[in-house]
Amino acid sequence: MGLIPVANDQIATVVTALEMLARPRPRPLPDSPLRLVRWPAPDPAKYRALFRRVGEPWLWFSRLVMDEDRLVSIIQDPKVHVFAVVDRAGIEVGMLELDFRAEATCELGFVGLVPELAGKGHGSWLMAHALMLAWTPEVTRVWVHTCTLDSPGALGFYRKHGFVPYKRTVETFADPRLAGVLAADAAPQIPCLGAPPSR
Repeated sequence: MGLIPVANDQIATVVTALEMLARPRPRPLPDSPLRLVRWPAPDPAKYRALFRRVGEPWLWFSRLVMDEDRLVSIIQDPKVHVFAVVDRAGIEVGMLELDFRAEATCELGFVGLVPELAGKGHGSWLMAHALMLAWTPEVTRVWVHTCTLDSPGALGFYRKHGFVPYKRTVETFADPRLAGVLAADAAPQIPCLGAPPSR
């Protein structure tokens, strides 16, 4: 067993992929004051703003640095369903992205709520809706991935909702805080070993 060095300007994470191969038994939807609003052709700037609000605490950055044309080709694809989670006042407080581009498969691309809603049961409400929407008559497999940068409870949360781990990989990438893609104080639980740019 050996340790593999990671450069100070890089982040390393263990990624776990999980899948569900049968539609779960119907359950009553948990109560929540939140609701889902479909964005049929999301504006890239609006999408990125919500992506940042939800994902910055966990170093989500992929869609922030993606070329605009590529981003639009994904989020405006008819087989990719993007939803905003909104509160009673209509403020966007979470997101759900379902990707049906692979045959008979739905990937839960992004599932998340703003940090202020953590630990209040809203995650189970969102997952119940995600699974209800993911399991169309054509779908035989729903999958999702999480990583060690995510909330410590994420892996257990997915397993509790019926997903089974099937693959583990290690991913490394340049720390997005060092490039100024995310704020220098984003995800303080993940040490930044380089010097972020001054603003």
